[in-house]
Amino acid sequence: MSYPIVADGGPDDLPRTLRREREARERESREREAAERAQAEREQLSMGPAPRAVPHTDEMYAVPQSYPSPVEAAMPATVTRIDVPFLHLVVFFFKAMLAAIPALLVLGVLLWGAGHLLQTYFPWLVKAQILIHFPN
Repeated sequence: MSYPIVADGGPDDLPRTLRREREARERESREREAAERAQAEREQLSMGPAPRAVPHTDEMYAVPQSYPSPVEAAMPATVTRIDVPFLHLVVFFFKAMLAAIPALLVLGVLLWGAGHLLQTYFPWLVKAQILIHFPN
């Protein structure tokens, strides 16, 4: 079997990503045409007498005139790698550790206060208490 040196424009001479992009565009155009056909069919259906016209002013509502189609709004993506330098990670976790110290102190004070209130108002709930005494 002989292969031509120059590509003849067949479907397999494009890289995979370009083929996928072309197929996605073709699929999107087919979906758009199908949606337009369905809209045209819906507009042809009779829904009975037309409703009374209600005066409508655009200034009264903060609604955009058109919304993007779901196909345009959703862009499929897959995260395969996050490239973060090691020193940046070290600095980030050091900052997180420093931010956690005051949070732990506040949490400890809140838990101590809750325990003290429980011991004051419900002394029968305390089953064991650890007392630490220091000699003179």
